[in-house]
Amino acid sequence: MRRRGENFRRPVRRRVPDVFWWALCCAVALLFLYILTKGNQIESRPALSKRIDKHERIMEGLNITEEMLSPDSVTRQLNDQISLAKAFVVIAKESNNLQFAWELSAQIRNSQILLSNAATRRAPLTTVESESAIHDMALLLYQAQQLHYDSATMIMRFKAKIQALEEQMNSVSEKSSKYGQIAAEEVPKSLYCLGVRLTTEWFKNLNLQKKLKEKRQAEMKLKDNNRYHFCVFSDNILATSVVVNSTAINSKSPDMIVFHLVTDEINYAAMKAWFAINDFRGVTVEVQKFEDFTWLNASYVPVLKQLQDSEVQSYYFSGNTGDGRTPIKFRNPKYLSMLNHLRFYIPEVFPALKKVVFLDDDVVVQKDLSDLFSVDLNGNVNGAVETCMETFHRYHKYLNYSHPLIRAHFDPDACGWAFGMNVFDLVEWRKKNVTGIYHYWQEKNADRTLWKLGTLPPGLLTFYGLTEPLDPSWHVLGFGYTTVDPQLIERGAVLHFNGNSKPWLKIGIEKYKPLWEKYVEYSHPLLQQCNFH
Repeated sequence: MRRRGENFRRPVRRRVPDVFWWALCCAVALLFLYILTKGNQIESRPALSKRIDKHERIMEGLNITEEMLSPDSVTRQLNDQISLAKAFVVIAKESNNLQFAWELSAQIRNSQILLSNAATRRAPLTTVESESAIHDMALLLYQAQQLHYDSATMIMRFKAKIQALEEQMNSVSEKSSKYGQIAAEEVPKSLYCLGVRLTTEWFKNLNLQKKLKEKRQAEMKLKDNNRYHFCVFSDNILATSVVVNSTAINSKSPDMIVFHLVTDEINYAAMKAWFAINDFRGVTVEVQKFEDFTWLNASYVPVLKQLQDSEVQSYYFSGNTGDGRTPIKFRNPKYLSMLNHLRFYIPEVFPALKKVVFLDDDVVVQKDLSDLFSVDLNGNVNGAVETCMETFHRYHKYLNYSHPLIRAHFDPDACGWAFGMNVFDLVEWRKKNVTGIYHYWQEKNADRTLWKLGTLPPGLLTFYGLTEPLDPSWHVLGFGYTTVDPQLIERGAVLHFNGNSKPWLKIGIEKYKPLWEKYVEYSHPLLQQCNFH
């Protein structure tokens, strides 16, 4: 085969440049790896530093020693055993295994003594000196596990215990409510004695009857609308006396005051006798009994009509309903007392009056109330202190808003207000037929689906949009069930002992009794005879 000429031969490849490039690539790669490794070291240093700082902060916050952090720490092992043993002590006591609970407690004390001694000498516990304690405790803990003292069992037992305690608490609460209600409804022996003695005195002492007639010789005072007219509906002689006496003592013009008292047949003679015997700084007092009101009958008054219904009687008196027992608080006799509902018939009771201040018998007056008669009610019928500013007593607290009739007519967030001290414009009352409004709602609630109890709920419905808010200082509430701000007491004109703890009862709140008792003349012969003190 012929060879090509030199000019046509392929040049020999130069291998040196190829080696050079490979060497250069390796050098670049090594340099990159070196830089990357250096960067990681730089970045890891602050992270490591942060971890060390965090570790130190944890140790400082928990007061953990280096020995406690050791995986072979007997101190930590003893502490863990003690914590678990304490839990088992509780479970053992709950299971009435008192012997085992005692053994655990004794071993806990032994382990704690070891730890205390080590802390005192500032040297960690050694395996040798703690071996016996750890071993003994481990046996007891194993025994506890054999007794099924595990967390699941503990949770189940605690749940059962909680349920039993809740049932017990509900039972005690129900009994407390029941006995408290009974105590609030009781007539103290001294008060009963006073009523009997006054009734006897009235019927045997003709001079007393004559004296009352002389006091009422100025009949025009009872109808004079230039005077300050107050009304109280009560069967409690002493409570009514405190209302009249405190009003008279704190009045600038007691001779301008007329008190209209309405009671029942049983207490009528006693009430008349008391206010004939005693003088209240020239205050005029009229006593009536509601049985004399001929218009007060079942055909006109829905409450009286409803009381004739056997189901209503069973609800309130027997405590039986179609779906169980009636709660005790709904069976308070005062909710059915005509003296309680008479506040909705004030224009009929006092047909000649134009304005009157209504007072409950559980109030005490400590300021002059004459300015109430010049308060502008802005065309409204009822002047009252609102109760929703602090205690959040709004309409939805008293009424059943699941009922469409309530939901359609009343704002659930409207402010509630208080009965107990109310200014009533009887001219506007008659003009707006407020008693008719009350009758309408009372008839709608014959099945007790709008509200359950009391006169405040129907009052909220009756005077809705017809109530003028008064300054809160006129009427301060809560003296019969809660603690009242001393500044409110100081500023208050009328202090209301609403609640079960009335000041004339043994269950009255002791620190508030003096506010009421200072208007009782305990030196009075009749009060002395009936053991009032």
